[in-house]
Amino acid sequence: MPGTNITITGADGKFGAYLAQPTTNKGPGVVVIQEIFGVNAVMRAICDGLAEQGYFALAPDLFWRIEPNIQLTDQSEAEWKRAFELYQKFNVEAGVKDIQTSITHLRGVPGAGPKVGAVGYCLGGLLAYLTAARTNVDASVGYYGVGIETQLAEKDKIKKPLLLHIAAKDQFVTPAAQTQIVDALKDHAQATTHVYPNVDHAFARIGGQHYDKAAADLANARTAEFFRNNLV
Repeated sequence: MPGTNITITGADGKFGAYLAQPTTNKGPGVVVIQEIFGVNAVMRAICDGLAEQGYFALAPDLFWRIEPNIQLTDQSEAEWKRAFELYQKFNVEAGVKDIQTSITHLRGVPGAGPKVGAVGYCLGGLLAYLTAARTNVDASVGYYGVGIETQLAEKDKIKKPLLLHIAAKDQFVTPAAQTQIVDALKDHAQATTHVYPNVDHAFARIGGQHYDKAAADLANARTAEFFRNNLV
């Protein structure tokens, strides 16, 4: 069942989101945190897939303060340029606030909850980490997050389970940064990290240049188990 576009009211104004619901109309929630391309077909497909697994999946438009309803692909140089321009303008603190608003909204959707998780990709991978540290989310997953190594001081705020998928050949996260992240979290009671050898950034983006089915399938299976253990 395809999802619907909804409007969420936050402290700073109204913003759009895509909501996919399970056929049972009952289940936990997951906030899907966008890449730098906005809430595009890839993000909506992730929401639809989570709904098929029994979750209410909500992808908020985190670029709404810059320009609402951005939907780019990774298929042209012009779109990449636009995506990086949006990334440079994006306010991370405001984005995390919108994610908390989305978590709260999802808990109020009839049939959803009581637990709500989050999963993010690329920019959303960083935001998933910060969501674990700064919000009341019940469990968070980050795929190839960019910039987590600059936010490791926040790790002590993480009180709920966190799972991070790291691409060993990520062109945006150096080997040294990856080591920093893994070492900082290896003894953390709530954090688990998995490093995927020989794959680049966005290895789980279906249709993307660096998509790797084996690594994506493994990461997605780990995510599914993680959410079953912590949300259901």
